[in-house]
Amino acid sequence: MVYLLGSQLPNNKKLNKSLTSIFGIGQGQSNKICKKLGFSPRLKAEELTQSQRTELEELAKKLDLTIKGDLKRVLLNIKKESLSIRLYKAVRSRQGFPVRGQRTHTNAKTAKKIR
Repeated sequence: MVYLLGSQLPNNKKLNKSLTSIFGIGQGQSNKICKKLGFSPRLKAEELTQSQRTELEELAKKLDLTIKGDLKRVLLNIKKESLSIRLYKAVRSRQGFPVRGQRTHTNAKTAKKIR
């Protein structure tokens, strides 16, 4: 198991795919990181040397990525703030209704039953 940025990466996947298992890093960001470091697209996470791992961590710190717990905290604060100022989207989401203007007469009944 390869540990990177406080997360374990899947060994059997290519590096750009396994980086997406870290919360806050998507495919675009992952491809950008691999391209900046000059890693082969076929390189697997288990094949990383120790120096490549340190390069990867240093680049992530340099890019100032908001990942994992920090990102979850930011998203939670945004959600709380939007609920405190009573945004329509936040109120509808809280009530379990469709948020983006969908029909509620028939389609939202299952969503209401689940709650």
